[in-house]
Parts: sequence; structure tokens; C-alpha cells
Amino acid sequence: MQHTNSEAQGAPLGGRWMQLVIGVICMSMIANLQYGWTLFVNPIEEKYQWGRAAIQVAFTIFVVTETWLVPVEGWFVDKFGPRIVVLIGGVLCALAWVINSFADSLALLYLGAAIGGIGAGGVYGTCVGNALKWFPDRRGLAAGLTAAGFGAGSALTVVPIANMIQTSGFEQTFLVFGLGQGLIVFALAWFLREPNPALLPKTKSNIVQSRRNYTPQETLKSPVFWVMYLMFVMVAAGGLMATAQLGPIAKDFHLDGMPVSIMGLTLPALTFALTIDRVLNGVTRPFFGWVSDHIGRENTMFVAFAIEAVGILALNQWGQHPVAFVVLTGLVFFAWGEIYSLFPSCCADSFGSKFATTNAGLLYTAKGTASLVVPFANVIVASTGSWQTVFFFAAAVNAIAAFMALFVLKPMRARQIAEDSRQPIGKLATEGAAD
Repeated sequence: MQHTNSEAQGAPLGGRWMQLVIGVICMSMIANLQYGWTLFVNPIEEKYQWGRAAIQVAFTIFVVTETWLVPVEGWFVDKFGPRIVVLIGGVLCALAWVINSFADSLALLYLGAAIGGIGAGGVYGTCVGNALKWFPDRRGLAAGLTAAGFGAGSALTVVPIANMIQTSGFEQTFLVFGLGQGLIVFALAWFLREPNPALLPKTKSNIVQSRRNYTPQETLKSPVFWVMYLMFVMVAAGGLMATAQLGPIAKDFHLDGMPVSIMGLTLPALTFALTIDRVLNGVTRPFFGWVSDHIGRENTMFVAFAIEAVGILALNQWGQHPVAFVVLTGLVFFAWGEIYSLFPSCCADSFGSKFATTNAGLLYTAKGTASLVVPFANVIVASTGSWQTVFFFAAAVNAIAAFMALFVLKPMRARQIAEDSRQPIGKLATEGAAD
């Protein structure tokens, strides 16, 4: 399929690094749709008494629509370029929180979640895919920096949102932040460009990459893809539980309003944890992405997933202490967020650059699959009276994924790339070399 987008011609203003910066800012503007959600759960419950589990269905709807439609949005990006998809995404993200501000029924809340998910998915998938294409030589770092915008983007607004909910109500907070965030995405989208392959640097990566550009259909037929998908689901499930449930966990631990002092700074435990978590959840993405550019994707996965398993077990054991709660949730988020740089990079390494946005979008749907377990966390807690079972489950799947990275994914990818390298250039799919 020949790319029909004229935007690919010529170098954009500021070069590829400016494209990366624009992507990071756009990701930051949509971050609150996921990471700010936990601040709204208890206020919504206190006003409408719909039940936590019913309210958290909205979070699942958001994540499902944000992830499962990314392959479709990625197809539009690969076909028409990133600008139009991000423009529409910014409008939908603003509309979603406007709807939330007026939602007086679960049906409206769920509608807002669905619209927000479609918009956020369009922005997320486009910005990550664009980074993978602009930086074939530094995929881990570029995808990590872009994903960091989504992971840490809400850090600066945690306190303002929490304060505004207290002073003006969650409805006004949805309205003001929704319109502001959407407007910034809409404005920046006009500057996004599809890369011209002729202007990209030659790959000098330490990571072995496939010479073949797999179409989305071919990617879905690859066993390597499905192993990555399973691992993504396993690790994402544990992290999403923490992301969506941190507010309720703090409340059940009687820590949500308890002051915590660390390094001379005093904040309520939940606000402190959310702020640190957002920063670490952002820092981890370029950090582990950069590490993976040097020591390999699977080796980095093993280290990160093992740390995550230990961190979750430690949170279960000592999390009811205020300072330990803040520190350990930070560790959990630090060891979780890197999946959003490691898996897209691994996907592009395995299946090529030409259809990188669509293929990474297909893999990203694993996050939506993982989100289906989030509402069940509340059901488990309600039936058992504690978070222990949830924590044990999350730790176990991370430990399994860590060993799968080394002993299943790594040898499978090595075999696939070796097979691709033995094929004559003329038989490589769609325009030969990936980079």
C-alpha cells in the first residue's frame, strides 16, 4: 500500500525532535482521562450512591474504547498521516469530560467514558506510532518519552484537580479541565507530520530488527505477536487495578486524608502517592526504553516485571503505613509504566516500520483486554474484606510474565528475525527493509 499523504514530503519545522515534543505534550493533555479518574470515583459515589463497582465500569469502558479501536485509528494514521486523527481526538477528549460534568445517570457517565476512550486512543496511538517511525534508531527512548507524557502528564494537575473538586465540585472540574486539555491537543495537532523515510537516519541500533515490514494481517498470524499480547495483558492487568483503585485502596486503608511528610513536603497520603506515582510512572518509560535500546527488550522486561511483582507483595505487606504506602505505590508504578515503551518498541523491531502505528495499535488492545478485570477487584474486595487476593494475583502474573520474557519470547523472536534475514530482499513483504 503506497502512502498517499503529501505531508510526508520535506522536513517539518524543528525536525523530528519537535515532532517528539509535540507528541509528548499531546499525551500529557489526555493523561488525566485515565490517571485523574481515581480522584473522581469517591465524589461521584458520595453524590449519586451508584456503587463503586458500577462507577468503575466507566473506567473499563474508557480503557476498552481507548485501546480496542487504536488499530482502526492506526490504519487512518498510516494511510492519511497523524494530523487529522489527533485533531478529532482532541475534540472528543474535551467532549467526554463535558458530558461527565453533566452526567446525572450511569448511562451518561458511560457515554462520556466511551467518547473519551475513542479520543484518547486516537491521540495515544498516533503519537506513539509517530515516534516509532521518526526514531527507528532509538525506538525504546522515543516511545518511552512519548508514553511518559501519558504516564507523568497528570502529575502537575493532581493537586489542582483535587483542590478544585473540593472547592468547586467534581462537575466543574470535569468541565474546566476537559475543555482546556482538548483545546491544547487540537491546536498542536496542526503541526504533526508523517516522516519521509529518505530523511531518517540509518539505523545503528544495538537491537536486532527485522528487515521485513509485516502487514497487520501478517502480524496477527505471527505466534510472536500473541506471546507479546499475552504478556502485555498479564502485566497491564495488575497495573490498571492500582491505577483505577488507588483512591479506594487508600480509603480502605484509612490513609486517604492522613498527612504524610517526606523530605520536608507534607501532603495527604493519597495526593502524595498520586503525585509521586505520576512522576515515576512517566520517568520509567524513557528510562527502561533507553535501557532496552542497550541490553535488549526481553532482558529489560524480565528486570522490570520482577521488580513489579516484589513491589506489589511489599505493598500488600506494609502498605497500611502512610509513608510505606506512598513509597511502595511509587515503586509499583515505576516498575509498571515501562510496558508502554517496551512493547511498542519490541513490536516495531519484530514487524517493521511501515505499518508500525497499526501493528502497535493491535498490540495496545491488550490494555483493553486487561481492563476487563478492573471492576472485579471491587467484587473480590467486597466478598473477602481485603485487597490481599487482588495483590497476590497481580504479583503472580507479573512474575510469570518476567520468566516468559526470557524463556519464551526471546528465543521465539530470535528465530523469527533470523528467518526474515535469510529471505531474499525481493521476497520481503512490502518495500523491503524496515529501516
